[in-house]
Amino acid sequence: MLSRLTEHESRSRRTMLQAGSISLLGLGLNHVTALQAADAVPAATLRTRQAKSVIFIFLSGGLTQHDSFDPKPDAPAGIRGEFSPVATRTPGVQICEHLPMLAARSQKWSLIRSLTTPYNEHSQGHMTILTGRTPMPPTFDASKPQPGDWPSIASVVGDSLPRRNNNLPTAIVLPERLIHNTGRVLPGQFGGQMGHHRDPWFVEASPYNPKSYGAYPDYEYHFVRGRERNPNLKFQAPSLSLPEGLDVSRLGHRSQLLSMLDRQRAELERSAAVENFDRHRQSAISLLTDVRVQKAFDVHNADPRDLDRYGRNAFGWSLLMTRQLIEQGVGLVQVNLGNNEAWDTHENNFPLLRDCLLPPADRGISALLDDLDDRGLLDETLIVMCGEMGRTPKINAGGGESKVPGRDHWGAVQSVFVAGGGVPGGVVVGASDKDGAYPIKSPQRPENLAATIYNALGIPSTAAWQDEFGRPHQIYHDEPVSFS
Repeated sequence: MLSRLTEHESRSRRTMLQAGSISLLGLGLNHVTALQAADAVPAATLRTRQAKSVIFIFLSGGLTQHDSFDPKPDAPAGIRGEFSPVATRTPGVQICEHLPMLAARSQKWSLIRSLTTPYNEHSQGHMTILTGRTPMPPTFDASKPQPGDWPSIASVVGDSLPRRNNNLPTAIVLPERLIHNTGRVLPGQFGGQMGHHRDPWFVEASPYNPKSYGAYPDYEYHFVRGRERNPNLKFQAPSLSLPEGLDVSRLGHRSQLLSMLDRQRAELERSAAVENFDRHRQSAISLLTDVRVQKAFDVHNADPRDLDRYGRNAFGWSLLMTRQLIEQGVGLVQVNLGNNEAWDTHENNFPLLRDCLLPPADRGISALLDDLDDRGLLDETLIVMCGEMGRTPKINAGGGESKVPGRDHWGAVQSVFVAGGGVPGGVVVGASDKDGAYPIKSPQRPENLAATIYNALGIPSTAAWQDEFGRPHQIYHDEPVSFS
């Protein structure tokens, strides 16, 4: 499902493909494309790009730094935790033993061990990391997005980069919007002060799931009950709205759906030629009737070797779809690995990381690195991975329902994984203290991280976006992280 967070009236489904809540033949994409054409930074003013694309892997909930990329083997057991460090291919750099595939590829990636924010609350953390702004916006509301919020990094990139040689959006978020299990939408993901028409595009391949978490089907879990299997969770994108009178129960085999799609493609293309569609509506039609674009969104019919390589689960499918979209020229793909707060391991921290979270992430990200490298795309694709916070140095006493210890919220420091896009491998920027609690060397802020993304894409340091009143707002709020 390809969508924006906007409401639309019900429309006729006659010969219509639907991208999420915006009908292919209705309003939505035409307005966005027109605004991008008007407001995009002219290509001539861009810096020499280090990267053509960025993959922003977001771990909602907050990955513990101790049990991933900044182990503290010499700390007391109540801080060190249950996992052992493992050597990487980079001399002197150790990471968690449950990331063996990434450890074997450390020549392809680097770390920032000193990203810091002042926030220990999820909504504030999402706002600051996803927007690259440390202060909260004046109208911030932890319970819901506000029009006065800072725009997300994805929105800024989508607004700043010119489209390439197809009609794919410049910035895409997948496989879902981040929605709390209470139904509360996490702030920081949207256009905010840019206006909702500049929200990023959301490929909603994963259904909203308030009951369990993780890389379904094989790694699905509940924080208290452990491993689960919800048969209603199906990874599918983009969803296709069928013509009036035809439903899934009448479709039978997938080949019928493809045949119907081919017939609709021809009819839509004829309609675009003879009806009064402006060029932006014609772009919307060609976006979803282009066979190459359709293949970019289709992971289940990918090469079986790729499916095995990435992992046949929500993490692997999301990262494979990301590679396919990057290959088709999308400027930025934000990948939400795990539905909202999936990495929020207050309890059951060690069993869940060991059995459910780290293995599919290790496999999927390693496959992404290898796949991009094999295709000659790694040098021109920057990969950034982090959450909205780290976790407490001190392991809690297991006071939750499971009674199994975990780590609590901790914004003061977290580790960031960075690869490709001109970043040398095997570099560690910054350091945390002996307990993994605070930066003691080269502290970095969300502003530095956002600037690293913008700079890699060639967005000039003087660039600005305009709000709906024509007022300019600068894009950069600090310097990019230096890996030299």
